[in-house]
This record gives sequence, structure tokens and C-alpha cells, in this order.
Amino acid sequence: MKNLIRLTDYKAKDVYEIFDIADEIIQGKYKDILNGKTVVLFFPNSSIRTRVTFEKGIRLLGGQAVLFPSDTLDKRENSKDVIGYLNNWADVIVVRHKDIAMLETMSQYSKVPVINALTAINHPCEMLADMYALSKIRKDFTKDKYLFCGLKGNIGLAWKEAADVMGFELSQCCADGYEMEGVPVYHNIVDAIIGKDIVCTDSLPSDVLEKSSGCQVTKAVMEKANKGAVLNPCPPFYRGEEVSGDVIDSEYFVGYEFKKYLLEIQQAVIIYCMIH
Repeated sequence: MKNLIRLTDYKAKDVYEIFDIADEIIQGKYKDILNGKTVVLFFPNSSIRTRVTFEKGIRLLGGQAVLFPSDTLDKRENSKDVIGYLNNWADVIVVRHKDIAMLETMSQYSKVPVINALTAINHPCEMLADMYALSKIRKDFTKDKYLFCGLKGNIGLAWKEAADVMGFELSQCCADGYEMEGVPVYHNIVDAIIGKDIVCTDSLPSDVLEKSSGCQVTKAVMEKANKGAVLNPCPPFYRGEEVSGDVIDSEYFVGYEFKKYLLEIQQAVIIYCMIH
């Protein structure tokens, strides 16, 4: 079995294997692979897209999902002991928790796959789904030039993980003082957008909105990107903040269509982790 904690623990060939499994799921394969198996989920109440697609995906594969709030893991009981008991009954464990060290500890003692459904520093399943969606509309998504608009945080760092694994070119546009290490950084969207193919965003804390005004993605900005460029904002996004309303209503926006693949990718991740 294999865990998914950091995308950088994987190689490009692993990512493409997950994509192949997702293709097979769409074709109708694996319908009962989780028959008689239990997937234990730890999710906060605020999670919508990731939780819905994991729970639905497990059911469609014939499995049973048992859900707990993420803060269940914050109680006094040592996570080693929590895992010691879950090893008796769980076949897969999916965790959305801010502290990646918690997931690393759980994976150290787990006899079943542990899958990261978001931490404070990354979001590997989201990146896999976005790259899979890109693979459906681009000749070779690894040859595109990517721009991430947002602060150093779990979404930006997740895109950097993806770039490190897949080898594509990634830049960042952000307010001064919020830069990621190891990528070219711009502080003005008009300069940043030139030559870019894939534009990704993350929502902004209210106290950084004014400082980030020069990084807002608008329809006029997207018109300066490469021909065929697309905008893929990480939800939840906020019109009038990191993105304008007109760009969300334009042909550049691919968000809804991209996120539909969360279902198949999260099913594929479960299967990949179980068979390896």
C-alpha cells in the first residue's frame, strides 16, 4: 500500500498512473473494488467539494464511509493510539487537517493508506484533479507556463509541489512580503500575465486585499495572456477580490468544469494507494 501525504513523494509516472485509473473509472471499471471495505474520513464541517466527492466516490466504488470531524484528532489521545485501533477496521484513512505532521505521524503507524485531503501547506488531491482536467484540454499541460496569483499558502505551495514533480514552469504574482521560495515572483499582474497559459488563484485574507489590488485577475488581464489561456481559481473564490466578476463570467473561466474531476481523481487516488 502507498500513502499520499505530499505530491513530491511521487514521480511523474505515478501521477500518470493515477490519471489512467481515473480514465478507467470513467469507462466503468472498479465499480465494486471497495465492496466490504471501510474508509474512515476526518473532515471539518466547512469542507464542501472535497468531502462530497470523497464520500460519493467511496459509495460509487461499493465502499462504506465513516465520517468524523477533523478536530477529533486534536483530543488528548495520542494519534499513534488512534491509528492502532483504526488498523483493526479501516481499509483507507482520509484526513483533512491543518497540521501535516499529524498526517505524517498517522501514516507512520497505519497499516492502511493515509490520504491527505488538505493541510495548511498543501492540497495534493486538488492538484491532481486540476492537472487531470488540464490533460483533457491541453496537448501537453507540462509544457504550459503557469501563473499562481495569491499568497504563500497551501494552494500556492501545492502548485509548487506539482511543478516540482511534473516539471512545468511556475511563477507567482502576490503582494510584497508574501512570496514563495524557488519561483519567479511578480508584484504586478500586468507584467506577470505576459506569456502565461494557465492562471490559478487563491482567495485572500481581508487584511491583504488592499495590498493585493495590483494582482487581481480581470478579463482585460486575461486578454494579455497567451492565446488559449485559461483561468482556474481555487474555490472558494470571491468576485471583486482576487478575481473580477467579468472574468468569472468569461470564456477564460474553467473552474466548474475542472472540479467535476475531483470525483474520479479521488476515487483513483484511493485505488492507486490500495494496490501499491
